[in-house]
This record gives sequence, structure tokens and C-alpha cells, in this order.
Amino acid sequence: MTEIRRASIRRTTTETDVSVDLIIDGTGRSSVATGIGALDHFLTLFARHGRFDIDIQARGDLHVDAHHTVEDVALCLGQALRRALGDWRGIRRMADAAVPMDEALAQVAVDLSGRGSFHYRDPWPGGAVGQLEADLVRHFLETLAREARITIHVVTLYGSNVHHQIEAIFKALARALDAATELDTRIAGQLPSTKEHLEIQG
Repeated sequence: MTEIRRASIRRTTTETDVSVDLIIDGTGRSSVATGIGALDHFLTLFARHGRFDIDIQARGDLHVDAHHTVEDVALCLGQALRRALGDWRGIRRMADAAVPMDEALAQVAVDLSGRGSFHYRDPWPGGAVGQLEADLVRHFLETLAREARITIHVVTLYGSNVHHQIEAIFKALARALDAATELDTRIAGQLPSTKEHLEIQG
């Protein structure tokens, strides 16, 4: 029987208290409560379209702004993803997805490389969805990539509604990660790298 790829992360600071439980090979079940409605919405559809089971609970200093909560949720989710992948052996590693949301279209490519980096092509969506500013979404993805030790490339091809643009990004990210984390029976037990090494510890 295949071992369940699962990890739990808890982070408590003077600014936030965040817990994340992630199952990679799930069915898309989610329970998300961050205090930021738009972030809850986008993480819920991230779970559904990535077929990840996630439980994310967060309390933060929202009387100041949403920055610390968004950042720490991304930090915990990234660490959970990195740990849930175990030794990363047998994964497909790279994948991409293009997803439309009405008038908006986004493309996301990921590489589970052991090297955390985030890249996007201008223009990045402007404005906000509720308390969630579009620039905080950029920071969320940057933090997620760093903590998960993965490379994320985002291209917002076009769109006029910021909600639709961000939703397309999260859905595309979910589908790309679902494909990249999939186990390939042809390379069972092998690291997906000719170096036979990925920087995934720590």
C-alpha cells in the first residue's frame, strides 16, 4: 500500500497563529478559515482543482493589515508541501497548466526543483479582492515557492477582472502542482534529477 503523503505544520508568533494539514493525494476536500474571505475562497478552489486535502486555520493581526496572515499561511503551506513529498522520489517534477476564468486566462509552470524561486511576467493584476490585495497574492506565491523549494512561473495572459485573474492563477497553480507531484511508476524510487540530489532538507 502506498504511504500517504501528508504533513502538518504549526506556526505561532506574536503576529499570527497558523496551522496547515495537507494530503497531496486527496480528493479536493478543504476546510479553510484565515479571516480573509478572498484568501479562503482561492485556497478552497486550489484544493479542489489540485485534488489536495487541506485544513488551514489561521488567526492574525488583521486589525493592522492582511500581510502577516497571508505570508504565514503561504509559509506553512509551502513547508507542508515540501515535507509531504517525503524524499521526492518518483515524482514527475515538472508540469504546467493554462486555465481560463471567463475573460481571464492564466498559465502557470512549476518545477519541483529543490530551488525556491518565483517569476512572473508583467503586468501583474492590480487592485484587490476584498481584503486581499493583488500584490499580496504575488507575495503569497513568492513565499510558497521559497518554502516549498519549488520554482513557479506565472503568466497572466489577459483579463480585465482582478478576481477572475487571481482565480485563474490559483486554479492553474493547483493543476500544475497536481501533475508535478504525481508519482510516475516508470521512475519509482528515483530522484527526478540527473544529479541524484535535490535541496529539500531543512
